[in-house]
Amino acid sequence: MNPPPLPVRKRFPWILYGIALVLIVGFALAPVGSVMLCAEIANAHGCKVDEGSMHPCIINSHDYGELLYDLGVMGWFMLVTLPGGLLAFVFWLMALILHRVSWRKQFSAGLPPIPSPPSPA
Repeated sequence: MNPPPLPVRKRFPWILYGIALVLIVGFALAPVGSVMLCAEIANAHGCKVDEGSMHPCIINSHDYGELLYDLGVMGWFMLVTLPGGLLAFVFWLMALILHRVSWRKQFSAGLPPIPSPPSPA
């Protein structure tokens, strides 16, 4: 006769919380990436970029000045995305803590005790 199967504990969904955190950080820092890309392209090709006006930037006989200007000005979105990302992070952290506490309480109270192994006698 086989012993009864051991209870299976469902794992905490850390992966879902990790994916949500990556999305929050990506949203909050997207304008930083835009400005860094603009600066890297402009410095590599000796172009001038500022927020006041668009300057011509010729790369391989094509003018990318407007694109670089747009990328540089997108940095102002940080005024919205950084506080929004911070707020989303606070809500994410509260949800994680509350979910984890309720998860531990659920499994510490709901699981039956582990049966002792049968004696060999």
